[in-house]
Amino acid sequence: MNTVNLSMAVVLAVLYSVGFYLLLQRSLMRVLLGIVVLGHGTNLLLQLIGSPPGRAPILGIVPPSEFTDPLPQALALTAIVITFALTTYLLALGYRSWALLGHDEVQDDLEDRRIARRERPEAGMEEEASGDDDTEDPGSAAASGDPIDPVADGGAR
Repeated sequence: MNTVNLSMAVVLAVLYSVGFYLLLQRSLMRVLLGIVVLGHGTNLLLQLIGSPPGRAPILGIVPPSEFTDPLPQALALTAIVITFALTTYLLALGYRSWALLGHDEVQDDLEDRRIARRERPEAGMEEEASGDDDTEDPGSAAASGDPIDPVADGGAR
C-alpha cells in the first residue's frame, strides 16, 4: 500500500491552486504558465499515487509480486505529451495575438455583451407589462450603444 505524505499533498495543492489561478487570467502567457504548472502537478500526482518502485516486468527473472505497474508511467507520458501540445498551441496563439494586437490579453466579445444585455431586465415588472411592442430590440447594435457597425466591418464574424 502506497501512502501519500503531507508535504507532497501540500506541494500538489499549491501546484494545482497556482495552475488554476493562472488559468483564469486574461493574459495568454499566464494561461500558458497555468497549463504548464497544471501539467507538472499532474505528472507529480501520477508518480506519487503510482505503485512503489519495483523490478522490471520481464518474465522469468522476478516473481510477479515484485513487478512494477507500468500504468502510472504510461499516464505520466500521456500527460507530458498533452501538456506539450497545449503549450505549443498557446505559444502560437500568444505570438499571433502579440503580432496582430501588440498584447496578449483576451478581450471581451461584443456579441456576448449584447446577449447579456438582452437577457438582463432593464425595467421593473410593471413597466414591462405596459411597454410598447414596436420598440427597438435591446440586443441590437443601435440599442446597445456599441460603436461597432455591422455594415461597416462587412458583417464578418
